[in-house]
Amino acid sequence: MKQPLELITSPANPLVKALKSLERKKERAETGLFLAEGARIVSEGLAQGWQPETVIIAADMADRPQIADLARQAAKAGARVVAAPERLMTKITQKDNAQSVVAAFRQRHLKLDALPKPKGAPLYIALFEVRDPGNLGTILRTADCAGLSGVILVGTCCDPYSFEAVRASMGSLFDVPFAQADFDSFNTWRKAQKLSLTAASVNGTVRHDGADYQDGAIIIMGNEQAGLPQWAEAACDTLCLIPMRGGADSLNLAQASAIMIYEAWRQRGYA
Repeated sequence: MKQPLELITSPANPLVKALKSLERKKERAETGLFLAEGARIVSEGLAQGWQPETVIIAADMADRPQIADLARQAAKAGARVVAAPERLMTKITQKDNAQSVVAAFRQRHLKLDALPKPKGAPLYIALFEVRDPGNLGTILRTADCAGLSGVILVGTCCDPYSFEAVRASMGSLFDVPFAQADFDSFNTWRKAQKLSLTAASVNGTVRHDGADYQDGAIIIMGNEQAGLPQWAEAACDTLCLIPMRGGADSLNLAQASAIMIYEAWRQRGYA
């Protein structure tokens, strides 16, 4: 006979307060935790070996076979698994229509040298001081779809573990390795790895599909407002320009990144 899940019902419960506090970067940094929402996304995190600290399940969904199986997996991985009414799920996630499963996972912080070694020619995207978590999450999702070797956050970037970034990644945060570094360390590492560096820039001298991404390569994208500084562009092997007919003078960072990523993947035969 299976044991019923621990049930919490009060918004004053310390666990509810602790999970809700993870909306703040300070609390995420101090605890080393972040929230992921939704049964599919939480299952992906468990499948990829991320460490769950707590899993909270909507009480009226707990008996559904898929949810019950997820609860067993989470408990086996060492998580505290509890049930709560929908009103508490809404309080934790700040969303009117809360998902049936919310989990607090342990963060991972990789150095460049800890990025997994790809089997073929590596292809990374580097993001220089990206500030919008929605853009970051969307780019992680695009990198996942195209099978990139990883994402590199360069300089002072937004928090990849924020609510907005995790939501926008749709679970790809669990699949795509990402590391953080200052520009000098990043550039030293990529030279040692013999990786070319191509930037999308208004100062581009070739069209984006005229650059060569077939050998080991990194695409670097600049900050949403300022792009790449001149000194960073000077370190690149190629500056390329995405064609635009006029009217709008720029693309959203996530859109521009997707165009660059898919051109590089196209040149590799969508392998």
